[in-house]
Amino acid sequence: MARPSWDDYFMKIAEDVATRSTCIRRSVGAIIVKDKRILTTGYNGAPSNISHCTEETCLRTKFNVPSGERHELCRGLHAEQNAIIQAAYHGVSINNSTIYVTHQPCSICTKMLINAGIAKIICREPYNDPLAQEMIRESGITMILIDNRGTN
Repeated sequence: MARPSWDDYFMKIAEDVATRSTCIRRSVGAIIVKDKRILTTGYNGAPSNISHCTEETCLRTKFNVPSGERHELCRGLHAEQNAIIQAAYHGVSINNSTIYVTHQPCSICTKMLINAGIAKIICREPYNDPLAQEMIRESGITMILIDNRGTN
């Protein structure tokens, strides 16, 4: 059995982290890595001590909000946001690190990743957000989209 590449290894862990998601629409996982060491993890869902969404309580479902629009109409945090928050909560520097995330970050998460000092974003599922893509290009952050077969 061949050993996985570091990118495949960390992406598999991000996919495992996504299984903790409490979002009813999409499960997303993220891990922040530096020097081949995991610094933090995050998955999407409601904040701590807040009820998880259900089909009846999901604001995005209730108001028929399309994917990629009106991010503020959601009780949940994104996986990338939770990974950054965990770093701050535990006093872990994530400057010049890499984030592995199961889905390409939205524009809100992209802004946060830029200001958190993330140097590289590696993701599996594309996400149609032209503003996020433009900011990634302008920021100089490297973004790599790994397809489902584990290759670039």
